[in-house]
Amino acid sequence: MLGLGLLAMLPLQATAATYTVGPSGRQYTQLSTLFNSVDLAPGDIVEVDGNATYNGNIVVGDDDGGSPSNPVTIRWRRVAGATRPRLSGGTHTIKFEQSNNVVFEGFEVTGGSSTCIFSEAHNVTVRDAYVHDCPSHGILGADQNSGSFTLEYSEIARAGAGTTRHSIYMQSDEVTFPDTVFRMRYNYIHDGNGGVLVRTRHQRSEIYYNWIENSVYGEMELIGPDCDTQKAGWTTNLRREDADVVGNVLVHTNSWQNAIRIGGDLDGRSQGRVRLVNNTVVFARSGAANAVMVQLGAGSLEMHNNVVYQTAAGSAPAIVRENPASEVGQPDACEPQSREPWSDGRKVAGSNNWVQTSATLVPAEWTGTLRGSDPQFADVAQRRLRPRQGSPLLAAGNNNPATPAAFPFPSPQPLPAYDPPLATKLAIGDAHPRLVLHGRIGIGALERLDIDEVAQPIRADGAQPKIPGKAPSSSATPASQQVVGPRAAPAAAGDADAAISAPAPRAANPRMLPVAASDPAVLARYFRAGPFKRFRRGVVKP
Repeated sequence: MLGLGLLAMLPLQATAATYTVGPSGRQYTQLSTLFNSVDLAPGDIVEVDGNATYNGNIVVGDDDGGSPSNPVTIRWRRVAGATRPRLSGGTHTIKFEQSNNVVFEGFEVTGGSSTCIFSEAHNVTVRDAYVHDCPSHGILGADQNSGSFTLEYSEIARAGAGTTRHSIYMQSDEVTFPDTVFRMRYNYIHDGNGGVLVRTRHQRSEIYYNWIENSVYGEMELIGPDCDTQKAGWTTNLRREDADVVGNVLVHTNSWQNAIRIGGDLDGRSQGRVRLVNNTVVFARSGAANAVMVQLGAGSLEMHNNVVYQTAAGSAPAIVRENPASEVGQPDACEPQSREPWSDGRKVAGSNNWVQTSATLVPAEWTGTLRGSDPQFADVAQRRLRPRQGSPLLAAGNNNPATPAAFPFPSPQPLPAYDPPLATKLAIGDAHPRLVLHGRIGIGALERLDIDEVAQPIRADGAQPKIPGKAPSSSATPASQQVVGPRAAPAAAGDADAAISAPAPRAANPRMLPVAASDPAVLARYFRAGPFKRFRRGVVKP
C-alpha cells in the first residue's frame, strides 16, 4: 500500500500522440485542418499518406512546436510503392510560424507564390524534401524569430526569380536566438530560375557536402543581415556572420562572373570569417570568372585544398577578386558607410589549392599552391568530377590545414568526412564516406575511387588517426566512422540538433577507410543597385 501511495504522488508523464493525414481513412484529409484543430505537443508525430496532393497555405503555429529533446515530427508515412506526399500552392506552401523544435521529413513541396518553405522558427529540420518549381523563394528564413535551421538529404530545383528571390535564403534573429546555426549538408541544389542558389545572412553557416549547380546569378553568397529588418537591440557588431564551407561541388554555367560572394550588400555586411576547404569550383563556360568576390565588409578568408577550374580554352579565372569601394553604391543608412571590401583590412590565408596556370589574383598569402593546365577530372561535360588516375589533385592536399592564428575560424570541420551527392538526390543516410588513398587527402570535393587500392587513415592535428588500421569485424559502424555532430559554436538554450539528427550515413567499403569527421550590363551593376527588397514575415518589405 505504501508503494502504491508513492506511485500516486509521482507526476504523470504525457504520452506522445500520433495523428494521421490522408485522402481517405485518416483522421484528417488536409494538413492545414490538422494544425488548425490540434495543438501539438513535444514528441507528437504527424504521419501523412503519399500518393496524394495536399493544399498549401499550411501554417505550423507556435502552439505546435516540440521541445529541445523531443521535437514534433511531421513525416511521410512510407509505404512500398507510394510516392511522397505533395504539398502544393498557396502563398507560403508551408510556414513554420514560431513553431520551434520541429522535424519535417519526406515531402514534395511546390508552387508557393511567395515561398515554398518559410521558417520563422528555431530548430527546424527539413530532411529528405524535394522542393521545386517555386515562383519566388524556395526556402526562406525570416529576419525575425528564426534561429537554427538544418537542411539535409534534399533536392531544391527551379526556384527563385529576378535578383531578389533565391532558391535558399537564410537569416537568423540574432537578438532572440544568439549563437544558432544554419546547417546544410548532403543536398542537391540546382537550376535556379532567378537569384542565387544559396544565399545566407545567418550568424553561422555550416555548408558541408552539397552539389550546387546552375544558378542565374552566383551559386553562393555569404553576407550580413539586412540591417533595417532586425529587432530592437540589434547592431552590426552584435554578431559576426561566419561560414564554414567544406566538401562541396559548385558548377557555374551562367554568364554572371561570381561563383561565390562574401562580405555584404548594400543592406548588410557580415564582418565574418569564411573558410573554404576541399571544394571543387568549376566554371563550365567561357568569359570573365571570379571564384570568390569580396565586397562590403568581409572579415577574413581562408582556403585550403580547393580546386578552381574554367573549362573554356584560354580561360584565366580570377581566384579572389576584391570589389573596390569605387565600384560600390551607397550603403543603407543603418549600415556602416565604409565601402571597402574588408571590414578591417585584408585578411587572407590558405594552403594546397590548385588553380590554372593562367589564373589571376591568386593570393600571395597562400602556401603550397599548385598550378597546371588541367586538373584531369574524369569528364567535366558529363559532370564526372572525380579526378582520374594521374591527376595532379590526387594525394596533394594538406592533411592538417591550420586556421590562421591572427584570425582563427571558430570550431571548424577540419577536413571533409563525406562526399557530396553526385548531382542527384540522396536517400536519408546514404552519404558516402570520403575515401583517402595513400594516407594523404586529395584536392577538391572528391577523391578518385580505385578499388584495387586500400585507403589509409590520415593523421590530423599531429595526432594518431582515430580510424582503426583495418576494417572492423563487426557489421556495426564503429564510432570513428559515424557522423559526428557539427563542431559549431555553442547553440542557444533550446537547440535540439542532437535530438533530431539524421541516421548516420552508411559505412565505407570495408577495404577503404574514410576520413573521420572528428579529425581534423544592367546586371553588371548588380551591386550598385539600391537596397534589395526582402520578405519579412511573408510580406515584401517596401
